Amino acid sequence: MLVAAAVCPCPPLLVPEVASGASAELDALRAACADALAVVAAARPDLLVVVGAVAAGEGSHVWEGGGTGSLRPYGVNRAVRLGDGSDPEPLAPALTVAAVLLDDARLAAPLHGCAVPEDAPVARMLELGRGLAELADRVALLVMADGTNCRTLKAPGYLDERAEAFDASVARALGAADTAALAGLDAGLAGELGAAGRAPWQVLAGAGEQSGLGGALLYDEAPYGVGYFVSVWS
Repeated sequence: MLVAAAVCPCPPLLVPEVASGASAELDALRAACADALAVVAAARPDLLVVVGAVAAGEGSHVWEGGGTGSLRPYGVNRAVRLGDGSDPEPLAPALTVAAVLLDDARLAAPLHGCAVPEDAPVARMLELGRGLAELADRVALLVMADGTNCRTLKAPGYLDERAEAFDASVARALGAADTAALAGLDAGLAGELGAAGRAPWQVLAGAGEQSGLGGALLYDEAPYGVGYFVSVWS
């Protein structure tokens, strides 16, 4: 059963060594992530599942027990480990960032990692979430997921006038732990707006359907023109 969840974005710039001189720009975001993870830790889960997205068309992968990744693609010579690091498959980028957050939070719990394609079917993500929630008596999720990437003219996806409304609907759903609203997100529109977090959010929706958890939105901004949210369900 799902007893807690944290939702955080997954830009590599969350790691201070990667952000370097621009690190202070995301201090408020890092603090919100730390607060969300503290709530998850307080729930004392029997199992923590980290969920993130990979590029459309890539296959899903589950790291049972954890895996290892590296920040070298971002110019930092640092290896990271998620859980026991036992799976030889390199961690997906979103899970690599999660490993850093969990290390900083000193959140110790048995865990799995799970990467799903950005374009994964909605029904499949909901069913995955339901299955994850049944893996232990007390399951927590850490969902690593970015919003739209086209909130400003300088954003990676340029400016799309539809992006702000889409992100606002996500923020409302995350803040209210509204699983129906997350399940109803339009996969096609999310893809057009570069919202890579759509599939992971819908995994959370499936996991939380019968949980009765309440939500709180801790962060909702679009630095660099990308929608970033931090929320906690407990």
